[in-house]
Amino acid sequence: MLAFFGCGLLMIVLNYISLLPSAPSNWYLLGGLGLIICGFVISTQYR
Repeated sequence: MLAFFGCGLLMIVLNYISLLPSAPSNWYLLGGLGLIICGFVISTQYR
């Protein structure tokens, strides 16, 4: 869960400071948001 949150946040931050290949790109933003959503899904399914 925390890995998904961290990777999603890192992807969004690196996109905005243009350190990713062909950055800035909306696909990196969507990928980061997707990872964060996966983290939320995993956190709500954890028992």
